[in-house]
Amino acid sequence: MAGNLTIQELKMAAEAGEIDTVLVCCVDMQGRLMGKRFHVTNFLESSHEETHCCNYMLATDLEMATPDGYATTSWQAGYGDYVMKPDLSTMRRVPWLEGTALVLCDLLDHHTHEPVPQSPRQILKVQRARLKELGYDAMMATELEFFLFEQSYRDLARSGYRDMTPISDYNEDYHILQTTKEEGIMRPVRNHLVAAGVPVENSKGEAETGQEELNIRYAEALDCADHHTIAKHAVKEIAWQHGRSVSFMAKWNHNAAGSSSHIHQALSDSTGKSVFYDPNGAHGMSKTMEHALAGLLEYANDTTFFLAPYVNSYKRFAAGTFAPTSTVWSIDNRTAGFRLVGEDTKGVRIECRIPGSDMNPYLASAAMLAAGLRGIREELPLPKPFAGDAYADDACQHVPHSLREAREALIGSDMLTQAFGADTIAHYARAAEWEIEEFNRVVTDYEIARGLEQA
Repeated sequence: MAGNLTIQELKMAAEAGEIDTVLVCCVDMQGRLMGKRFHVTNFLESSHEETHCCNYMLATDLEMATPDGYATTSWQAGYGDYVMKPDLSTMRRVPWLEGTALVLCDLLDHHTHEPVPQSPRQILKVQRARLKELGYDAMMATELEFFLFEQSYRDLARSGYRDMTPISDYNEDYHILQTTKEEGIMRPVRNHLVAAGVPVENSKGEAETGQEELNIRYAEALDCADHHTIAKHAVKEIAWQHGRSVSFMAKWNHNAAGSSSHIHQALSDSTGKSVFYDPNGAHGMSKTMEHALAGLLEYANDTTFFLAPYVNSYKRFAAGTFAPTSTVWSIDNRTAGFRLVGEDTKGVRIECRIPGSDMNPYLASAAMLAAGLRGIREELPLPKPFAGDAYADDACQHVPHSLREAREALIGSDMLTQAFGADTIAHYARAAEWEIEEFNRVVTDYEIARGLEQA
């Protein structure tokens, strides 16, 4: 399921006065929706074909600063344009905004009209195409965790992000009474997203005060990433409408649990039949699945930057927190980085537990597909599953300890260079480098509180 609104239906809705605004959006490096609001008449007349944006759209940081060091953008080059090409198959109503529709765009080179290689959506499209060469489609699902706060975004900013108050007072993991108190926000989230064509399965309380989880149904890889991105945006807007705020930071407080975005994946053939399932294989796993999982393990460090893209991301990887610290696989074991789910059933699949909720779903999914594909092509052997407490086993390969380590692994990855292209890897390596530079430049509250008097 992609969009749920055709051009003809949009025209009819415009004539009936039901829709007057179209959000024309691309996805930036951070996985956010960026774009323009069009009056529906202009969109129908011409802008459904294309519009433009500055090419810094893929070279900014979280604060929309424009760092130097990118080959594709610079003051010297003059910051030219990208073409935003609406993918009309993604067009849908936005039920939480009055009279509004939304469409996702692909980014094209202004001069050649060729896809921009470092665009997150294009990176995922390329990996899908590589899979299709082998006759496979990727089916994926993402879990989305976040914290819900009593204050609005503006109130939090005015307070200097101090005294942030989670919406609940105690751990609400699976807790129906506690989540009932939050239905004023979570019920509209579920219903609005379903009405927008995003197949939400459920929401639940997560393992911390004020922590929520949203689960969306399995879909083809690109649809899955689109659903994830729209859902994340919707949650923020709906919370804002209710005077609340949400955070998708991997770790907003060192005393609180982190927020993950586990990715489930399986491969199917052209008929939709899983190629991961073999009733005669160990645990119901086919050889194709074994090779794919082996690839994920072999190249886990290579891909970590795309699963954990910020300095803060690495503070989530802590023992005893349900966030993984090692890149082993196990059967239904939540201490491992990779978990086999649906053992001995047609729904057998791989769950990667490394990504935080701050990841870009297009980049994370593409990196995982690339690693799995390399494993399949090289017929990598799958080691035996880990049993026990992965936190306590020092022999397990550790998830990179920092963004710096992940960046070094990214730069040195032959697998990703071949899959994504050297220029794209250099582009995202610069993004990581900038995050490190900015963090190292800033004096934190922790440093002041610890050392102002005592140093």
